Amino acid sequence: MTFRQGRFRGTILTMNWDAISAISQLIGSLAVVLSVLYLAVQVHQSTRVAKLAMQDAAATALRDVTKPLMENAELERIWRIGIEDISALSVEERARFFHAAYQFLKAFETIHFHHVYGMMDTDLWEGWHGLLRHYVFAPGMAQYWKLRPEVFSKRFRSFVNSLEPPTNQRTVGTLLKEERT
Repeated sequence: MTFRQGRFRGTILTMNWDAISAISQLIGSLAVVLSVLYLAVQVHQSTRVAKLAMQDAAATALRDVTKPLMENAELERIWRIGIEDISALSVEERARFFHAAYQFLKAFETIHFHHVYGMMDTDLWEGWHGLLRHYVFAPGMAQYWKLRPEVFSKRFRSFVNSLEPPTNQRTVGTLLKEERT
């Protein structure tokens, strides 16, 4: 009887260790699953923050281009006239217009880049896309684009070249003319 008791006790002891091992593995597996879920939430939040930062950087890039136009009446005049009729500008003014056009389109190239890589909210992109269409088909900008497309990425060139002109083109120059009539 002692032998059986010992054997019985050994079996219980073995079963307890097996149960403890199984419970430990279950807890370990749950911990891994919870850690992965936590990391997924953190990555999602980080991606969202990065996306918002990229959208802000894109808007800032265009604001940096347009801000001097607000602050300097001469630059604004050159931009407004150059957009609609570049031949109405002097050679020096055309050079200034070309520099502004380059910066303007580079800002849009950055915005387009963010859109292509999913870092731009679709609603925001549609607004930027609409604005670009109005300006890229303006006579002065179209002339600049025709002369200097190689300074932009192949992807952006293809995108701009695939755009359809807006039905009713509106730039600063055309909006001001509409206001006066």
